[in-house]
Amino acid sequence: MKRLFLSIFTIAAGVSIYASEPWTVERCMQYASEHSHTVRQQQFALDDSRAIKTQAIGAFLPSVYGSTSVQINFGRAINPETNTYTDISTLYNGYGLQASLTVFDGLQRYNQLRMAKANVAMGRSGIMAEKDDVALKVYKAYMDLAYCLGAIDHTSKKRDESLALLHQTEVMAEVGQKSNADVAQMRATLAADEYELTHMQSQTIKARLALQQIMNFPADSTLYIVQPSFHTEPAVTENPAQISEYAAMTNPRIVKAQQAIEAARFNLRAARGALLPSLALSGGVSTSYYKNLNNGVHASFFSQFKNNTGEYVALSLSIPLFSQLSTSSTIRRRKIALSQARENLEYEQSELHRIIVEASADVDNSTKEVFKMQEQVEADSLAAHLTTRKYEEGLASSIDVKTAAVTLLQSRVKLLQSQLTMAYNKKLLAYYKGEKLWTDQ
Repeated sequence: MKRLFLSIFTIAAGVSIYASEPWTVERCMQYASEHSHTVRQQQFALDDSRAIKTQAIGAFLPSVYGSTSVQINFGRAINPETNTYTDISTLYNGYGLQASLTVFDGLQRYNQLRMAKANVAMGRSGIMAEKDDVALKVYKAYMDLAYCLGAIDHTSKKRDESLALLHQTEVMAEVGQKSNADVAQMRATLAADEYELTHMQSQTIKARLALQQIMNFPADSTLYIVQPSFHTEPAVTENPAQISEYAAMTNPRIVKAQQAIEAARFNLRAARGALLPSLALSGGVSTSYYKNLNNGVHASFFSQFKNNTGEYVALSLSIPLFSQLSTSSTIRRRKIALSQARENLEYEQSELHRIIVEASADVDNSTKEVFKMQEQVEADSLAAHLTTRKYEEGLASSIDVKTAAVTLLQSRVKLLQSQLTMAYNKKLLAYYKGEKLWTDQ
């Protein structure tokens, strides 16, 4: 019990230590790929496919089983020694060992094994696809949290500027340079900033919990992240057709859809094999022991066990003639499953091309937006500074100061949002170009 307590304490302490350290987006994606519930479900599906593959391999091995029986006869029965009717009570004990092997079954087992192998490969691709999907969701949630944290930073700075300007206005009002209306307006501006800061703090909590939920990170621990840095460079024109062509060969979702077609094809072949004759080889050995319960006159157990031993070998041919439409219905259903798999591949390829074209356009647009917003932030920053100077000189009203400050805050927040959107779009496009979402740390 003491060791268990220490282990639990160590784990809890480890989670607390990890939670107190800032996490990079790559570390978050790697953690999610190892702890996500959906990834674990895919792993269970892969384990099940491996078990089915083992079962398919075992179908090629012979079946061996033993049997024993005990029978007591009262009244009229056949005497095993004389093979005539008798009315005495007897005890009969039989033993048998049989083996059977399917020699030919229309290649059903062969195709089922190939289908099982395809399902295992499809399970591996499914895990890779699920890890990538979870990683992209983590990246998006990470950017959302970074946006909230950045918005808090900008709002806090504006709140501090409003607080300083309120103190300045109160001092100027005492000497008669500003009116009480200006003081009231500045207090209203400060109250609005306080509300906006509280609102963004609430949104940050929600964004952090959303990220931790996707990662399957302990909800009772606070996850701190590293605020991403941005290097704005002119967008390089990408060719969506070339990216789609490369992604169609490497993307795990496309590979999984292709493997699903292969598995459905082998499944159909296995169903068609049921229309062919099957050939089975079997053999066995048996012996018995007989005892007269009335007078007790009988040979010993060991002598009977040896003398009554018999062997047999059998070869059986089974030709299917009519199976109540079961085989034909199975074949039809598996044809439909094959058609569905092919249709799913076409859908995945079409959806992949659409996403790549959209991501390529988003990279170009978001990069342009970042450059435009940087120019707007510089202009709004200069306008807010000049408006504040005019206010101090009595050439602008408190409403003008508030309007300029709000405009600057909005521009800074929009710039941050554009930078985060640009980073996500570039990451998404790089992923489809073959770049890893994260590297093992």
